[in-house]
Amino acid sequence: MRFVVEADGGSRGNPGPAGYGAVVLDAATGEVLAERAEFIGVATNNVAEYKGLVAGLKAARELDPEASVAVRMDSKLVVEQMSGRWQIKHPGMRPLAAEARGVFPPGTVTYEWIPRAQNKHADRLANEAMDAGKRGEQWSAADSTAELDARDARAARNAATAPVGDGPPGDGPPGDGPPGDASAGAAKARAALAGSRTSAAPVVQAPTAARPAAAPDLGPPATLVLLRHGETALTPEKRFSGSGGSDPVLSAAGREQAERTAAALAARGTIQAIVSSPLRRCRETADTVAARLGLAVTIEQGLRETDFGAWEGLTFAEARERYPDELDAWLASQDAAPPGGESFAEVTARVEEARDRLVARYAGRTVLLVTHVTPVKTLVRLALGAPPEALFRMELSAASLSAVAYYADGNASLRLLNETSHLR
Repeated sequence: MRFVVEADGGSRGNPGPAGYGAVVLDAATGEVLAERAEFIGVATNNVAEYKGLVAGLKAARELDPEASVAVRMDSKLVVEQMSGRWQIKHPGMRPLAAEARGVFPPGTVTYEWIPRAQNKHADRLANEAMDAGKRGEQWSAADSTAELDARDARAARNAATAPVGDGPPGDGPPGDGPPGDASAGAAKARAALAGSRTSAAPVVQAPTAARPAAAPDLGPPATLVLLRHGETALTPEKRFSGSGGSDPVLSAAGREQAERTAAALAARGTIQAIVSSPLRRCRETADTVAARLGLAVTIEQGLRETDFGAWEGLTFAEARERYPDELDAWLASQDAAPPGGESFAEVTARVEEARDRLVARYAGRTVLLVTHVTPVKTLVRLALGAPPEALFRMELSAASLSAVAYYADGNASLRLLNETSHLR
């Protein structure tokens, strides 16, 4: 047998109340074969995702210990680490990764990253598990509504492959037409929408005239307006200022920048929610905008700046003088980290996860993200599909605005980069 395992995990607080979900699918038909979900108490997103992976693999092994498995997850971190391309540095995740590797023999499990929109079944299970935990209960199969996502996916596949006939949809009794006519195709789609799990025999399609397909109505995108925080005392001196240093506050110039930005965004009137990095310079900037717009501020840990480790507070020249080899390695590879700090690969993984959470939460809305240089540049780079070295080829001023729109089909569109006209 060949199975597909889709898994996800979440934490409402990161760390906070956490749960996971996993589903095992027949790779040939897409039929749901098993579901797993559990509330695991207080944990991080990454731990929950790993636990979801382990649960999904164990469920697949219960069905067929000799199967081959294709794992699909929207966690870039887990996929890259389990594929062996990224190191596992967090001590809490190493035992979980080892447990996942031991479920099936080596070489029988593959890993693929997918957008969150394609992992809705497992995501819904994880949220059901967290909801059950909030009620003081554990998830049970009776709680599951995740089959709705699988049903929708099957219906979409059937509708996309249904033949186009000359009559109106559903013309004539279902199944009365010859194989492959419009009524048979409509019957297949209706059966899928009704939740049927019966596999139909292959239908031989007679040649028909092609019709132009209508463009899908994707609806309004989730638009992330990216605001770099205002200046601190370290900004004009171009010193490394990440999440591992002194957490500086805004300077007088930075507070003025925040006020000007707030006024400009209030005049535009498009912001519907505000999300901020937990660091003080971002929270101060976000609070200034929120006071003008009358909105609350939500904290997102994934939006914090890179931890620059031993380089915190140093200028580039000082870091070059004291750590020449480490700096060269950092400039050459996304996997290299400052001594005691984070690599860009690690930052990219958590920024991607934060992005996916926010795009799902604010679908069709415009949200202001108050964050830092690296997260903004990373979101822009990913939206453009640009290589990692593009991070070093973007200018991003203090209190500048950028914007990326995310559509339901997974595509992204860069709308704005480093706008500073509101500061003049």
